[in-house]
Amino acid sequence: MSINLAVATTLEDFLAQLGGIPADRVRTSPSPGHATFADFVAANETGDRGLYEWVDGTLVEKAMSYEASVVAATILFVLKSFVSPRRLGLVSGADGFFRLISSTRGPDVAFVSRDRLPGGVFPTQPSPTIAPSLVVEVFGPGNTTAVMTRKRLEYFHNSVQLVWIVDWINRSVAVYTSTSDVTVLGEDETIEGGDVLPGFTARVADFFSDLDIGQPKIE
Repeated sequence: MSINLAVATTLEDFLAQLGGIPADRVRTSPSPGHATFADFVAANETGDRGLYEWVDGTLVEKAMSYEASVVAATILFVLKSFVSPRRLGLVSGADGFFRLISSTRGPDVAFVSRDRLPGGVFPTQPSPTIAPSLVVEVFGPGNTTAVMTRKRLEYFHNSVQLVWIVDWINRSVAVYTSTSDVTVLGEDETIEGGDVLPGFTARVADFFSDLDIGQPKIE
């Protein structure tokens, strides 16, 4: 999916097509709709305002929070602990960008299976033109449901097989196996890797365990 700048007659229309994001997350230089991939690379190398994604020729600042970062780091560790010893592929974090059809996205966590790596070797591009097998996005303040919906549609349109939308506020994970097939798991349930990571299981509660630091541990 992509933004049709021709029908975005107002700033409100334009922001709505981006997912209803706040205007202060849209970089106006280069002007929206006219940023190039080189502009995207340069903006992230400068790092003056965090990380940017490149969406339909527009530089959009990623929504970030400390809580979301902690949860994403935990999930990355859990996935990597399963993936790396088995040499199943690569696990990356939020600054690992993928160049998709209509955007360049940096999922909070992503897994690329070995069979998706060109020639089975580590990609040399700074933003590989490959689709992850599994994408994890952590939902929280600063994001909108529309943004997550747009990202989910983009991911599946680019052959991603499995998408986890993690809600650290309600401590749940929405597991998507297609654009519309979803199962929501609470923290007392177990999440599995399905066909993407056969044999992988984890307690959903473990994804959020660090949020309780300083609280009495319940056995």
